[in-house]
This record gives sequence, C-alpha cells and structure tokens, in this order.
Amino acid sequence: MNRHFTEMNTRLYMWWSRLAAMTVKELLQLGRDGFLMFAIFFLFTIDIVMTGNVRLELNHATVVVHDADHSEASRELIYRFRPPYFKLGGEILDSRQGIRLLDQGKALVVLDIPEDFQKSLLNGEHTDVQVLVDSSNTVLGSLAASYSSQIIGQYGFDAALKRMGVNEKDLENVPMLVDQHRVWYNPNQNDQWFIPISELLVVITILAIMLPAAAVVREKEHGTIEQLMVSPLSPIQILLPKIISMTMVILLGTAVSLFLVILPLFHIPIKGSLLLFFSVTGLYAIATSGLGLFISTMSRNLAQAALLAILVLMPMIFLSGAWTPPEAMPAGLRQAMYFSPLYYFIEMSYGILLKGAGLRVLWDSLLNLTLLGGVIFAIGLWRFRRQFK
Repeated sequence: MNRHFTEMNTRLYMWWSRLAAMTVKELLQLGRDGFLMFAIFFLFTIDIVMTGNVRLELNHATVVVHDADHSEASRELIYRFRPPYFKLGGEILDSRQGIRLLDQGKALVVLDIPEDFQKSLLNGEHTDVQVLVDSSNTVLGSLAASYSSQIIGQYGFDAALKRMGVNEKDLENVPMLVDQHRVWYNPNQNDQWFIPISELLVVITILAIMLPAAAVVREKEHGTIEQLMVSPLSPIQILLPKIISMTMVILLGTAVSLFLVILPLFHIPIKGSLLLFFSVTGLYAIATSGLGLFISTMSRNLAQAALLAILVLMPMIFLSGAWTPPEAMPAGLRQAMYFSPLYYFIEMSYGILLKGAGLRVLWDSLLNLTLLGGVIFAIGLWRFRRQFK
C-alpha cells in the first residue's frame, strides 16, 4: 500500500515537473521571438493609445458662415456654434462657395443666414436658416445636423420669449413638460472611457488565438514537433504548457495595458473587482485558445496561421458588439452573435469595469462563456491530439 502510494506521488511529481519545465521552455522560446514580442508590446501599449485618442463624438467641426444679414441677431446665432462641438472656419461670400468647401472636405457645416433675418424676428414673421451638412461620414454628419438643429431651435425659442417680454422667472409659473434624464456609468458620455477598453478586449482576443497557434506552428517550422512526439511527454503535457504560458503573457500584458496605459492616460474610473476581471480574462484566454489550437493543426507555417486567424477573428469581432452595437444588427446576425465568445467577454468586462457588477449579475454570461469555451477548447484539443496518432 505504501509502495503504491509512493509510486503515485512520484508520478504526480514527475507529471507536474514536466509541465512546469515545458511552461518555462515556452516562455523562454517566446522571449527569443523578437517579432512576437514586439507585436505583444505594440498591441498592449501603442495600439491602445492610438485607438483611445480616436473620438467618435463631434469635436471642433468646422462651420463656415454665409451671413447675408450682418445684424446683431445673426451674430448671436453664429456665436452659438462654438467649441467643443463646433469651430468657426470663417465667412464665405455665397452658398456656392460653401458647397465647394463641403466637396473638398474643408468644412463639415455651412450656415446660411438670409437677408432681413433680424427684421423678420422682430416682426414675429417666419424666417428660415439653411444648414448644409457633409454626411459622407454618416456618424459625424448626423451629429452635426442634430446639434445644429438643437442650437437653432433653442435660439428661436429664446428669441420668441425675448420678443414677448418673458423671462426665465415667468416661465416657472407656466405649465410645461420638462425632459430630465440621467446618464449612468458614463455621465459625460466620454468615448475615451469606452474605446480603450473595447480595443483591449479585441487585443486579448487576437493574442489568445494567435499565441497558442504560433507556439504550435513554430514547433513545426523548427522541426521540433517530431522530437516532442517521440519524447515521454503525453499530448496533454505538450499542449497545456503552451496554453498556460500564453495565458500568463496575456494576463501580464493586460495588467500593463490597464495600469500603465488606460488608467493613467484616459482616467477611466474602475468600479468593479479587478480580481474578477482578471479571472474572467484568464478563463476567456484559455477558452479561446482552442481556436488557436484548431488553426495550428491546419497550418504549416506562421503565415498560414495568421491568414486563418483573420478568417476566425473578423466574424468574432463583428458579432460581438465591439465595433457594431448588437441593436443595429439584422435579426439573423443577432442570433449568430450568441456563438461568439467575445460577446460574453465584452458583456462581463464592461459590467465589471464600468458598472461595478459582480457574479450575481453576470453569472449567466459567465456560464455561457464557460459552456461555449469548453466546446471550443474540446474541439481544439481533439484536433491537436489527432496529430500524435
């Protein structure tokens, strides 16, 4: 009995010793690969900085003005098109010049104020203001049109009250519907709280697929996969160190990106548990590595693995909500979205980091990620083990 127990302990010790030695070997091998090390550094740092400084909201959009009235009222209206949303790009002689500037991309908005603008307002007559907007970029064009409409509408309302001699104190006694809304989690609607985290999650996905695939394909390119096959190592002892080591690298890179890039530069308030976030990130990296293993079994070199990874990554990203809101997708694609593990990872990451949610709220997303990731990992493991038969 004691002999059997001793033999079992010896086998366990040998198994874990081999696993640890292979994990260290994978980390050393990755450290010698200058290209992959540079790619990891770039994605977790420079890429996050560049992407995080891209703004989706309207910011200092150029407005050119054709003022045919040159009155106090027209100057007041023009003054309302000011930063941070707009900036004045000068005055033009006619609307045709404004259209040319729109065509050349030198202006986003042309404000055309007609003659007798102030006179019409003082007489209580109807008057029109024309706004031409470049909507080649539909997002910026829609925002510019919306903000312009709000500015002009508010100016018309203020001018009407002024003509009737009504002030703000008088309005307090007038029954009216007041729109009061509260914005949660990102009160200033700052894109720099959203985009860097979104890019970080995409980077984690890219590396969770590419690094295990690269680790296996590198063995094929160097001809060492055959040596591993004839060694006393089991397929699991060959596979797990690659996944463990690459997951450790991803977690380290995530910590560097979060603490040295995202928090200091973009000042995002982290409301949830960082321990929970890194635990979910580790689970996601291990689950997604199954795709990398599957790709590695179909690739002969790193170039082929990269091309196959693109075919897998693009549907995952587009069906995750990272770049396109799920509500904007067609019904069929919204159903396919539930087969993207990145969708659940994004739901949990935003919930933890920006909303302060815990497992009581996120348990269903965690369960779905675990089940879907288990299937993906099992398929990758099955394909990997077939190489040894």
